[in-house]
Amino acid sequence: MRMDREKTDGPMISAIGRGGFKVDDGYYTALSISPERADGWAPPAFDALAEADVAALLALDPPPEFLLLGTGSALRQPPLAFKRAVEARGFGIEAMDSRAAARAWAVLRGEGRWIVAALYPLEG
Repeated sequence: MRMDREKTDGPMISAIGRGGFKVDDGYYTALSISPERADGWAPPAFDALAEADVAALLALDPPPEFLLLGTGSALRQPPLAFKRAVEARGFGIEAMDSRAAARAWAVLRGEGRWIVAALYPLEG
């Protein structure tokens, strides 16, 4: 699925497929993305997800509005301990399947929203 690039600064997800996410000139199986940069991400098993796995995203200055969590090929609720730890730092979490999260990233960044996202692979 190709996505049109909105006029905004920073990395944008331009395509999504079974192999991953295309961001500018890079292609990532799993993705950690902020308004400033996109990086490949080696996420833990979903049930083992911990606040430390997204700490770099949450340390952005100024702080992001919230964390967009792409949960893979299907929507899953994040582990309760993860959710509590992230919320204790003052951040909300919006969880959705990774395709929907990639599309939401494009829309929200196109609106100039200051958000971060961690996207699990579509398979696995």
